[in-house]
Amino acid sequence: MTTAAAALLLPPRLVSLPPHPSLVPICKNPAPSSALLGRRGARLRAVGDRPGAGLADQNTVYNGVYGPWTVEDSDVREVLLYRSGLVTAAASFVAAASAAYLPEGNAAGDAVRQSIDLFYAAGAAGLGLSLVLIHIYVTPIKRFLQALWAAGVLGSVGTYLVAAQPLDEGLVQYVLEHPAALWFVGPTFAALTGLVFKEGLCYGKLEAGILTFVIPGLLLGHLSGLMDNSTKSGLLGVWMVLFTIFAARKFQQPIKDDIGDKSVFMFNALPEEEKNALIQKLERQSEQKFE
Repeated sequence: MTTAAAALLLPPRLVSLPPHPSLVPICKNPAPSSALLGRRGARLRAVGDRPGAGLADQNTVYNGVYGPWTVEDSDVREVLLYRSGLVTAAASFVAAASAAYLPEGNAAGDAVRQSIDLFYAAGAAGLGLSLVLIHIYVTPIKRFLQALWAAGVLGSVGTYLVAAQPLDEGLVQYVLEHPAALWFVGPTFAALTGLVFKEGLCYGKLEAGILTFVIPGLLLGHLSGLMDNSTKSGLLGVWMVLFTIFAARKFQQPIKDDIGDKSVFMFNALPEEEKNALIQKLERQSEQKFE
């Protein structure tokens, strides 16, 4: 990992406040801070004022890089939708991929194969929802993942209309028979790889870390033609199992984990003048602590 990447990904040190949110790490809540925001930080502090906010977490105040924050009901809904998108993507993928292990003539296998493009569309939609709601402090990275997803969706539609439909084939079947089509649909899976990489990095999830290599490995093996069918079948099975575990385990995490440091996003919403004033205030308080 390069120095620049480490600066973006590693947790911040409270003794050095980031001058701009782009320098805050992609994930992890910072360690508690005792900084008081005063009048200019009222917007940051007011998030926990409303009774009943945040459901189970409503009484907990978290200390972020730019000030205290709490979990609101809207945060809970957003996180649940984010996780639901992942479950939709995982369930759709597992259902579609199961066709590779069900023999021809099997009623379940035939039903899956007939609906395989619908499973692909549902999975892409679920992934898209999660990429809209994912919390990443470095906005360009989030936008890049969303752009990859959009490119893959457009490529999928284009491949179906231009190449698969004239041959009276479905999109997934066409991609299986014509590996070069992965150049057009592949960006969607690149976006998925980026998402699981983020999850593995932030939460130390083994299944997400392995998926970071399994997904591109299988797709590149199919694209290049250098991977035999038995190896592809094995990797596909690993992908199915790990994706299921990954999606299921998301609901074991506290809601706050998928929110991250909410103070960073609230800081982004402040006018530039208030941002500068808040940074200066926090820096002065930090210096006083070490005098």
